[in-house]
Amino acid sequence: MDELPLTLTLLLMGYLVGSLPMGVIVARLTGGIDPRTVGSGRTGGTNMLRAGGWGRAISVAVLDLSKGALPILVARAADAPVEVQALTGLAAVLGSWKSVFLRFHGGRGVATGVGGMIAIAPWVVPLALPAFAIVIGTTRYVSLGSILGTAFGAGIVIVAVIAGWLEPGWLLYVIPGEVIIWIAHRDNIGRLLAGTERKFSTSDRQPSPPSGA
Repeated sequence: MDELPLTLTLLLMGYLVGSLPMGVIVARLTGGIDPRTVGSGRTGGTNMLRAGGWGRAISVAVLDLSKGALPILVARAADAPVEVQALTGLAAVLGSWKSVFLRFHGGRGVATGVGGMIAIAPWVVPLALPAFAIVIGTTRYVSLGSILGTAFGAGIVIVAVIAGWLEPGWLLYVIPGEVIIWIAHRDNIGRLLAGTERKFSTSDRQPSPPSGA
């Protein structure tokens, strides 16, 4: 396959895989509550925890991580240049945020972005994870933990590129991906600044619907 058709095919694949609304899919397959109807209305793992409990939330998180990693791994298997691999992963993050299957609604791209990083440089994730955990543990703001945790991870990648440990082409994934995540959290940022952001709690979890509902 010529370079341009291959690139376009990979970008489309990345976007479509990223667009798969795992929260909605898991809810429908398990008879749970659609996460779009509760909490933030988003389809990611945090809102799925509110809508359907830990089991469904963990399933969604794993699936969202996978849909971030898979497109990059496919692009790598196709022997695409690093820049194309990076853009393929970025397309998945974009799809996770603006899903074509949900009229361009979706999640906030965090788990999908982390999944892509696992495919790129898995050692970055455990280095950035403490920032995510500490912020959430001390403030109980998942949004703030996501924003600062991913920003810290992006900073690690930038340092790694400057040091020559990672190829510069990966910045095409990390920097625009971080911008997407921040834009996706713009409502949270507004509430954080206003002091009205909702703190994380499972006490407001919605009850599961009756079997067959």
